[in-house]
Amino acid sequence: MTQSLEFGLDTFGDVTTAVDGQLLAQPQVIRNVVEEAVLADRNGIDFFGIGEHHREDFAVSAPEVVLAAIASRTERIRLGSAVTVLSSDDPIRVFQRFSTLDALSNGRAEVILGRGSFIESFPLFGYDLSQYEALFEEKLDLFSQLATNDLINYQGDWRPPLVDQRIYPPMAEGHLKTWIGVGGSPESVLRAVRYDMRLMLAIIGGDPGRFAPYVELYRKASEQAGRPVGEIGVHSPGYVAESDEQARRDLFPHFKKIRDRLGRERGWPPVTERDFENEIEHGSLYAGSPETVAKKIVKLVRTLGVSRFQMKYSAGPMEHEKLMNSIELYGAKVIPLVRRLLAEPQT
Repeated sequence: MTQSLEFGLDTFGDVTTAVDGQLLAQPQVIRNVVEEAVLADRNGIDFFGIGEHHREDFAVSAPEVVLAAIASRTERIRLGSAVTVLSSDDPIRVFQRFSTLDALSNGRAEVILGRGSFIESFPLFGYDLSQYEALFEEKLDLFSQLATNDLINYQGDWRPPLVDQRIYPPMAEGHLKTWIGVGGSPESVLRAVRYDMRLMLAIIGGDPGRFAPYVELYRKASEQAGRPVGEIGVHSPGYVAESDEQARRDLFPHFKKIRDRLGRERGWPPVTERDFENEIEHGSLYAGSPETVAKKIVKLVRTLGVSRFQMKYSAGPMEHEKLMNSIELYGAKVIPLVRRLLAEPQT
């Protein structure tokens, strides 16, 4: 497992603050995201993902454009989305953008598809929220063909039929590496199996162990379908500092800001410091010293048997400089320690 385990970082391009506490302009945040990805590449991190949003607290609405800029500045790190909201997009255009990214990056592109937990893209692009499920199902059906076939034939309710259609640019080699993002729905797990796609579990709160039944469902359904079990990844928030105390001191104000802002929209109560500490100690927040974060990742890998761990390193308005330090510690200290601990026999 230590040889196949991959480590990723992802961000939504959270709008961050300058050293004087003022929010940075979104264009500067986007430029900072590029620098963060370049640092991740230099530190040997395997994957860098960027999520799509259309609101004032997140700067990135066109992840593929930012990823293309990153591709021109990096050598080896794989590049992808986290997540592409397929329901409110055109599958053909999504594929074309990622096949273009694959060409620019010399074969390093991949995509994580999902329905999205934010809904602002639906009214923005003229989609009816009452069709939330149906749009995703139909568009995923088309995308599964685009990702694996050269000649496309498709008929659905949301667009005119496609007959013997080729899509350009094609992938230079092989097929587009595709994941389905799952937040805890058995139907989504089975959908990943049906379309023969990798499984990315978005575990953003609570005990990660509660996702074990979804991992088991994915494996059993794959076996019943006569397919090899695909890769399984986990996306969770985290932050690395020189010590546990420093990590908590740095992170809590920003963690509270973003959670309380979302809470006002979704009816959650305000986050307390005890809630925050409980997520670190027992939940899905990978925050602390390199040693603390590494041990928690090891526990997750052994519990769920995942092949990739992706840490959402952006944390609300936390300063770019602190995010850069977290990335460097993750690559230089956390990852080597995780590999070493996993190689040791369990006692």
